Amino acid sequence: MKNVASDDYGPVAKTLHWVTVLLVIVAWTLGMFGEELSEKSAQGSALLTHIWIGLTILVVAIVRIPWRIANPPPESVPTEFGRWLVEWTDPASRLMHYVLYGLLVVVPAFGIALQFAQGHSLPLFGLGEIPSPWLADKVFAHNVKKVHEVLANVLVILAAFHMVAALVHHIVFGDNTLRRMLPRLRKLM
Repeated sequence: MKNVASDDYGPVAKTLHWVTVLLVIVAWTLGMFGEELSEKSAQGSALLTHIWIGLTILVVAIVRIPWRIANPPPESVPTEFGRWLVEWTDPASRLMHYVLYGLLVVVPAFGIALQFAQGHSLPLFGLGEIPSPWLADKVFAHNVKKVHEVLANVLVILAAFHMVAALVHHIVFGDNTLRRMLPRLRKLM
């Protein structure tokens, strides 16, 4: 839980945030470039890793969303320069977070649907697998793959925008938006 007297996020929220960032970067990279690998065995390993990371993102999101509800983020502390922006940036920030959380669930869900649409079982971290409830359907699988890819790209683009917004808050407005998620940088910044 976060420290009530602090304007920082708590250690659980910070950990879930940065684990999610890392997982999304790796999953997106494997999804975009895994098929570019020269050997079929490397492609298969990349796909399996992509699936496992996608499932992990889904599990982390399922933990993270209730955690966020039970432990709301600390209030923003506006600077003199940025005070006028709070009226519209706070609602925009909240909306951005809701969309990002939604995508963290929807993108892996479409990945699971893609696996099933291809007639493949869903591997569960080497512990077992869930057989496809559907027969393979190439057209449906193609459509699901396109939606999965578009939503994954939207997730990465919005996450990049989220990162840029945090940097703008830090560099331009001089507020604590970035620092409260990066405790180690507090002493450096």
